[in-house]
Amino acid sequence: MADVTIKIKDREGVVHEVEAPTDMAMNLMEVCKAYELPVEGTCGGMAMCASCQCYILSNDVQLPEMSDDEDAMLAEAFYVQDNSRLGCQIPITEDLDGLEVELAPES
Repeated sequence: MADVTIKIKDREGVVHEVEAPTDMAMNLMEVCKAYELPVEGTCGGMAMCASCQCYILSNDVQLPEMSDDEDAMLAEAFYVQDNSRLGCQIPITEDLDGLEVELAPES
């Protein structure tokens, strides 16, 4: 398996192009934290907070279906948009190569 390239726009509008390993069972939140981007992940990746909320900017990348837990958490979160997802619920797979996301504002 190879690393994938993901572009992450931070809250100041700076785009960070990062390499994410597909063989370490990481998720998007963990990748953001590994690159010291401002993502808290307060609940540890359990879809119980929205501190890793991001906006999916890519239309051509295959993401996993949203779980009921993720959908329920986003229903209670601030700054939710139609393209909102929780980074902790997006596992890093080869399908994510070229993904572009933007970090949601802090609540």
